[in-house]
Amino acid sequence: MYGNNDPTAAMAGMMGTMGIVWLIILVLFIFVWFKIFSKAGYSGWLSLLLIVPLVNLILIVWFAFSDWPALRKSA
Repeated sequence: MYGNNDPTAAMAGMMGTMGIVWLIILVLFIFVWFKIFSKAGYSGWLSLLLIVPLVNLILIVWFAFSDWPALRKSA
């Protein structure tokens, strides 16, 4: 029925769809961490550092063991 057996068009469509899905997940990830950093009393823009490899691991460990400004204000 279809005369073209070249799979490159299908692969390109799948890669485009996967790229869009990945971008949506990344934006959701950044938004959630933005809210977490903001509620802890830090700048929400720190969440952008989570995109950088290796920096994201250091940032999460620092965030886990630091004294949160939001908790210092309430005490």
